[in-house]
Amino acid sequence: MNYGIKSGDAGKTKTSCLVTGVFSEGKLSPTASQLDKLSAGALSKQIKAYAFSGEVGQTQLLLDVPGIIAKQILIVGCGSEEKLNAEKFKKIYALAASALKKHAIADSVSTLIELKIGKLDEQKKLSLATQAQEDSFYTFDQFKEKPKKKKIEPKKHSYCASSNKSSKLGLAQGEAIASGIDLAKDLGNLPGNICNPTYLANEANKLSRQYKSIRTEVLSDAALKKLGLNSLLAVSQGSDQPAKLITMQYNGGKKGAKPEVLVGKGVTFDSGGISLKPGAGMDEMKYDMCGAASVFGTMKALAELALPINVVGIVPAVENMPSGSACRPGDIVKTMSGQTVEILNTDAEGRLILCDALTYAGKFKPAHVIDIATLTGACVIALGSHATAVYSNNEGLSDAIINAGKDSSDRGWPMPMWEEYQEQIKSPFADIANIGGRPAGSITAACFLSRFTQDYAWAHLDIAGTAWISGGNKKGGTGRPVAMLTQYLINVAAGK
Repeated sequence: MNYGIKSGDAGKTKTSCLVTGVFSEGKLSPTASQLDKLSAGALSKQIKAYAFSGEVGQTQLLLDVPGIIAKQILIVGCGSEEKLNAEKFKKIYALAASALKKHAIADSVSTLIELKIGKLDEQKKLSLATQAQEDSFYTFDQFKEKPKKKKIEPKKHSYCASSNKSSKLGLAQGEAIASGIDLAKDLGNLPGNICNPTYLANEANKLSRQYKSIRTEVLSDAALKKLGLNSLLAVSQGSDQPAKLITMQYNGGKKGAKPEVLVGKGVTFDSGGISLKPGAGMDEMKYDMCGAASVFGTMKALAELALPINVVGIVPAVENMPSGSACRPGDIVKTMSGQTVEILNTDAEGRLILCDALTYAGKFKPAHVIDIATLTGACVIALGSHATAVYSNNEGLSDAIINAGKDSSDRGWPMPMWEEYQEQIKSPFADIANIGGRPAGSITAACFLSRFTQDYAWAHLDIAGTAWISGGNKKGGTGRPVAMLTQYLINVAAGK
């Protein structure tokens, strides 16, 4: 899709379709009111004829409205004007995009940027609108023998907005973030027989070929063993797929400036190992690398935006399988940090690969480290699918991430990590146990990781509830939290 900005009178805009909003109970938006006057009331008559109430979710295509240059008008329900927020704004734009696709409208102009959404400025609204539309247009059908025949696809979309530097930046940010989200979705949706650790390593190398600002390094089993990443290797030893530690360095900031480090859990398929998962729904364990996917997507968005900042993306990539060589419950491994871990459950493998990756992250002398992981089912029980859990050993970092989530409408929620929870991961035989029982499972997982992050400011994002949609034909990766992470880096680069 090609996006652009058009300034001027919407009523005099020449386009195949003009998109405008109607609030609850048929109240017209400012542009809809203008169009109604130009059409001598014909617009409001058609709205009443279709019994269009203006609730969020409604769309209606109007043809041949007199006095209007646009060939068609798409009216979109915006709900209560007083209750509009960023989440509803994105939903409105996504529904409008779906309608454009449904009606095979190739080019369109939207006036919905005029909607007042709290304190959001035009720049932010343009970014969110573009992300919402691209999300609506996304498809993943590359493995179908005969993909669904497509109608005329939307090709050009313009926003009625100010054509100033700020608005153009908002549009560029929206396109870059949407591009990163699409990459994260693609990687997540790929099956485990395609997307294995080696595939992720190849994708990282592809990014470095595509963007000169990204430099990639991949370490395999021998190098990992030499460095002492024994906890990571314990997870991969049951699989025929070799482990990879992937590092992507983006150097857009000052030379020597401390980088932001992102660490993404990359378990390309998680059977649970010897602590085998139930068979029902196990196909969705291809999504256990969505933390890694979000790092890939964020690095792509970062390169597209050419942000003046240094960032390192680290992906520990493994496959967790049961076999005669797999690690067992009760095994004890020595991590890269020197601390020992008693593996009580081989299905709590994400923290085993992350702890070594977090120790490895220290070599970059980071400003901050953020790990992203589909870590615990307990997080889904706590927060559902609406918010990413945010844990941190640094209140300022936690606040910055949560504020970025608010800015990007990709929300996070702060979680406790009090010292008392550390009691649950004590082991009589090793320094730490890799599980702490059923109570506060997401918290004790974060506490485990905190043992390896004491030398720097760190945050842990548990995305088990937000990274993908489960079940049936709606199943698929969401690309979260690429928007949150990219917005965080935009804010850091801007000195916020």
